[in-house]
Amino acid sequence: MSENRPIVLSIAGFDPLGGAGVLADIKTFEQHKVYGFAINTANTIQTENEFHRIQWTPIDFVVESIITFLNNYPVKAVKIGIVPSLGYLNEIIIFLKKHSPTIKIIWDPILKSTTEFDFLTLSNQQILIDILNQIDLITPNFNEIRQFNLEEKNADTIANSYSHYCSVLLKGGHNPNEIGVDYLYSQNGIYRYSPKTDNCHEKHGSGCVLSSAITANLALGQNLKTACENAKIYTENYLLSNSTKLGFHYV
Repeated sequence: MSENRPIVLSIAGFDPLGGAGVLADIKTFEQHKVYGFAINTANTIQTENEFHRIQWTPIDFVVESIITFLNNYPVKAVKIGIVPSLGYLNEIIIFLKKHSPTIKIIWDPILKSTTEFDFLTLSNQQILIDILNQIDLITPNFNEIRQFNLEEKNADTIANSYSHYCSVLLKGGHNPNEIGVDYLYSQNGIYRYSPKTDNCHEKHGSGCVLSSAITANLALGQNLKTACENAKIYTENYLLSNSTKLGFHYV
């Protein structure tokens, strides 16, 4: 089934539009020539402009799905999207690491939808740090990283401080000083990724596409710096694909 293609897993919400969540992840995985699996953390009712309702998947169902996959398939990397709580996320991480200690884990910390619907709060710092110590990368934007430390206002300072636990790709879409410039903070250094153009169109779910592209690239054997660089190029092409909020994926 997956001959010559590494297997990757998305654990995220179901967006019926396919612009975000597991459907966007699977589209991205396919374009990167990895084989994508998916586990829903939630079902949603939404459009690209409005978020109406969410129904969370019970954690025991998610955990059973994880165990089933990892007992039967060599999953190389996992992208995690929306979750209702840090405790829920921690359960996911525990079972991923228990059944596959070397698996690559990327968490896109979606705290609210693009239509301002709140998903998750980060009030318990100890659980948050325990989680970050077990994963490889988080991909927050400027607004999200500020929720990690409410006492510090500088997003770059916060990202750099949390890179002691895991690598942080600070996405530049909301960067007030350098629009579209991403920064990777890791124990190997800080890397800057400039956009190729400033004429991109806003897209529903672009953060999901970026994090799933990184996940695919890591599964293909790229190092983190290169995986982020190539994922940014892929995501920019996605943003340029049309002028609507729902983009097209290209090989």
